[in-house]
Amino acid sequence: MNKKIAIITGSKSDLPVVQKAVDVLKAFDVNHEVHIISAHRTPEQARNFAINARQNNFGVIIAIAGKAAHLAGVIASYTRLPVIGVPVKSDDLGGMDALLSTVQMPSGIPVAAVAINGAANAAYLALRILALNNEELANKIEAHAKKMTDEILEQDNKLQHEHL
Repeated sequence: MNKKIAIITGSKSDLPVVQKAVDVLKAFDVNHEVHIISAHRTPEQARNFAINARQNNFGVIIAIAGKAAHLAGVIASYTRLPVIGVPVKSDDLGGMDALLSTVQMPSGIPVAAVAINGAANAAYLALRILALNNEELANKIEAHAKKMTDEILEQDNKLQHEHL
């Protein structure tokens, strides 16, 4: 059975950022679940989710949170699965608070981090992790990369003929 990707977020207000990851995973037809779990307001649920993630057939967890952004770190402290943190932009500090909270993990408790609001890249990274053991998914990723290359080459070709 192919592994799923978990997307967890600390607040309903982060769902527009979550949607960017969901769109990527849907495009690759990868099983995923989305949950609202707060490191601070539902700590027991966060702990239980992380502890049971492997037996619930998850292969990667994407944790999306703003401000203090402890969600990815808390999850990573309870699981040995790869955790990708997505810091969310806030009005207060523009997301720098969340970015620093996500990347400043103690040695031995790794959290991969992407750009502020970078949920799409978190999904692409999660796909690459799962593709290590899934040849069909690896082929889809290769096809996607070729499509991106072809699009840029076509854009350049058109530009060369426009003679700016």
